[in-house]
Amino acid sequence: MYQFIEQIVDRYMTRDVKTVSCEVTMDELHDLFASDDFNAYPVVDRQEVVGLVTKFDFLKCFALTLSSMVPRYDQLMKRTASDVMIHEFIYVGATTKLVRVLQLMVEHRLRSIPVMAADQHLVGIISREDIMQALRDCTRGDKRTL
Repeated sequence: MYQFIEQIVDRYMTRDVKTVSCEVTMDELHDLFASDDFNAYPVVDRQEVVGLVTKFDFLKCFALTLSSMVPRYDQLMKRTASDVMIHEFIYVGATTKLVRVLQLMVEHRLRSIPVMAADQHLVGIISREDIMQALRDCTRGDKRTL
């Protein structure tokens, strides 16, 4: 377990991150979530991350409330990622300790967190599964290579 305390994001993050544009529709997001089985996509505009869209954000559009009327399904599916995305989101750096990432995930109930460079460009994403792999590696004494 002591090995886990020293581990950093760079070692376990996914580097090849799929992103979506602000214009991607809910219908397209539905297909992406189904085919990739990701929990979130960074939303990119002109190579800059401007938000994050999650399965929860997608589902929130369909929640019924007493104070609002829900549009028809086909109208909702024409909405875009920029309509439903989180504009202010939690992110970490590649040198962030995994114990900090785990703390953020637990406190904010996050499934994945974008990894940003100092210049605010996306360099990866770290997920619950990545943290679980690190825990497994560290408790078994395995060393994961870069």
